[in-house]
Amino acid sequence: MANVEMDPHDSASDILTDEALQFVVDLVEEFGPRRDELLLNRRSQQRDFDTGRLPDFLSQTQALRDAEWKVAPIPHDILDRRVEITGPASRKMIINALNSGACVFMADFEDSLSPTWNNIIEGQRALRDAVHRQIDFTHPSTGKAYHLCDDPAVLFVRPRGLHLPESHLRIGGAEVPASLFDFGIFFFHNAREQVRRGTAPYFYLPKLEHYLEARWWNDVFVWAQHRLKISTGTVRATVLIETLPAAFQMDEILYELRIHSAGLNCGRWDYIFSCIKTLKRHPNRIFPDRDQIGMTDHCMESYSRLLVQTCHRRGIHAMGGMAAQIPIKDDPEAHSTAMDAVEEDKLREVRHGHDGTWVAHPGLVRLARRVFDENMKTPNQIATTEEGETVTRNDLLSHPEGTITNDGLRYNTNVGVLYLESWLRGRGCVPLYNLMEDAATAEISRTQVWQWLHCGKISREHFKRILNEELRKIRTDVGNLQYISGKYEKAAKMFEQLSISNKLVDFLTLPAYRHIN
Repeated sequence: MANVEMDPHDSASDILTDEALQFVVDLVEEFGPRRDELLLNRRSQQRDFDTGRLPDFLSQTQALRDAEWKVAPIPHDILDRRVEITGPASRKMIINALNSGACVFMADFEDSLSPTWNNIIEGQRALRDAVHRQIDFTHPSTGKAYHLCDDPAVLFVRPRGLHLPESHLRIGGAEVPASLFDFGIFFFHNAREQVRRGTAPYFYLPKLEHYLEARWWNDVFVWAQHRLKISTGTVRATVLIETLPAAFQMDEILYELRIHSAGLNCGRWDYIFSCIKTLKRHPNRIFPDRDQIGMTDHCMESYSRLLVQTCHRRGIHAMGGMAAQIPIKDDPEAHSTAMDAVEEDKLREVRHGHDGTWVAHPGLVRLARRVFDENMKTPNQIATTEEGETVTRNDLLSHPEGTITNDGLRYNTNVGVLYLESWLRGRGCVPLYNLMEDAATAEISRTQVWQWLHCGKISREHFKRILNEELRKIRTDVGNLQYISGKYEKAAKMFEQLSISNKLVDFLTLPAYRHIN
């Protein structure tokens, strides 16, 4: 590996072994150039949208959508996925989530994890220990010990998206794709052990924008299985439909991954972000305040119904998404209101035909399970849900009703700064105002501000005044000492730059990543 450079990290030698690194290097050399082409294709497609074209179902794949075919049969240990818990790949979270009573835990290297090098390495180490049933954790302050139960949830892993780099490993001076690093390190250390234990390497794939990206992932899976002498089709992956272009290519994405498919998921928050970003130059498609956009809006409900119809026609799971509410300890009335909202959301999903749902907190597992147990008596609804009315292009592109308010601007600004500040300190999943914020929800906040500015809904002077007022409010709320020791002013400056820039940055995590490394 003479052409490989890696930042020193003495304590990572058990994870970054020569064999594991060679596996990743070979993956990157085999698939890195195609990944770069896929990113170029994204930019080309976005240029078309910026000049007025709207997303649509692809005419060249009409025959595939009309044909009768199904994905590979579902492995026995993931037939029932009625409750899935998600969270960052950190040791305590991994133990608590695997012990939570959920069917599945998705360990996240993406939206809910700030990708500091230490977080990435510790996450990989904790997952290896969990797969080998050797994981434990002792809280440094309380001394409380955490151990894995005898019957943990099934593990899925979400690597970072195709657009993100891993700057600590370079080949020929170029940063490696973070998606291949995350997948490769986990797969090398754990795939054979998972198969030995009667399960398999299961993944969630984020932010796909085209079915050719699913084809790329399928080829990655084939190559990795062949390399480790694991049967082709052992890997399974659920694709998050969380971009507007992908909503028009659900059949195609399932087809490309059909021997490795574990279905599709409604990644609702990133989907809202993508709707804003994809149509950012369309002045007649400006979204209202983020708290006015919900799954009952026609565009969102249509997206959910199409996902269920598509998955069930192809014989695979249609997974619901994440309600943002979390348990509230100190306010019984607010807690009751939040839990009612979660219950309503989960009831809507199961009645619409979803085979399972996501929660972000162990305290919500029991509630979500009760709703699905009462309304779904079988392991899933794949064979029983009717297709219903055809979802059209106009349905998916319908505009949510609502208003743009000064309170909405303040909320977006405040939450955007607070989330970025936390992310810069290494925390990617943050409870704010009784909601769980991650990169996806923060992306909604900052893209809305950008669009409102650049479509003339608010002035730059007004935005800057609001930003300064909210920064002062944050300083009062957190206290002077915490404010000085934190990264609030850096976060505010970054949020301002992202908002007023003439070009909308594709992902806030791209410039923010340079600040944590």
